[in-house]
Amino acid sequence: MFFNTKLFSTIALCFWSWSLMAQTTIAFTNPPEMPEVFGTSTGFSERDFALSPDGSEIFYTLQAPQGVFQTIVYRKKDATGQWSKPEIAPFAGKYSDLEPAFSADGKQLYFASNRPIQGTMPKDFDIWVVSKQNNQWGEPQNVGAPVNTNEDEFYPSIARNGNLYFTAAYKTAIGKEDIFVSKPENGKYTEPVPLDTAINSKNYEFNAFVSPDEDYIIFTSYGRKDDTGRGDLYMSVKDAKGKWLPAQNLTMLNSNRLDYCPFVSPDKKVLFFTSERINIPNAYPNTTAKIDELLKAFSSPQNGSGDIYWVSFEKVLESFKK
Repeated sequence: MFFNTKLFSTIALCFWSWSLMAQTTIAFTNPPEMPEVFGTSTGFSERDFALSPDGSEIFYTLQAPQGVFQTIVYRKKDATGQWSKPEIAPFAGKYSDLEPAFSADGKQLYFASNRPIQGTMPKDFDIWVVSKQNNQWGEPQNVGAPVNTNEDEFYPSIARNGNLYFTAAYKTAIGKEDIFVSKPENGKYTEPVPLDTAINSKNYEFNAFVSPDEDYIIFTSYGRKDDTGRGDLYMSVKDAKGKWLPAQNLTMLNSNRLDYCPFVSPDKKVLFFTSERINIPNAYPNTTAKIDELLKAFSSPQNGSGDIYWVSFEKVLESFKK
């Protein structure tokens, strides 16, 4: 039997990276003043960070190359403050599930999924919700119409009053892809409407985090004049009358790669986001690349596959006000 040492080295490095992540101490204190890779990142494609309001659970997405499959991973903190190893969320693992988001009270988790409502064949992406009962996550439920349609719905964010924000490319959109909101009324959601042009443009707007009190929104837009790469993070706040003000580019966060999937910790001290920035040279003119170094670089964070970053939200707000 032929033994491929290079392949074995690559596989070994991948498992080493995953094992290292499982052992990493997770702490949310002293966030950096500029974005840095967060401890859950491994070199695999990870995105969509969500921390429960009580600080005891972490959910995020583990994504296959080119997004052919993705699933939600979670870690739980025990009574001693130790975090569990990464595991597939108890309600995930069969279909493509991604973009988890907690309700303000932490009793529900919303996410996007292509799981079928009936049968076994995957469908388009819908918004789903799973509730916690007796400290256990139950069976996910499709949010239903009019939020879910025959089109894709992505990246839910839920305000304290139940307003549901998400990404879609409906015919009613202002641009190519927009951020919509649907409000609960009499036990049902209202027809989704796109946010106004302070947020949405003729380009692409997607993956919005809305604060529980709806006083600010952070999202990604691609194609604007001040876009520095393949999609930048922007932020808007409301004025005294409750109207969204024109969004500003969060320049301190953005790179020449895709920066997206924002989330602010419940204590408002940390901003998490996903970035596909790369820290691998495109040439080695003064030396020769070595296989071990390349294998390590290609399977480590900042290899372009997507990593979770964290930064002081206080510093972000300071930069926003300038």
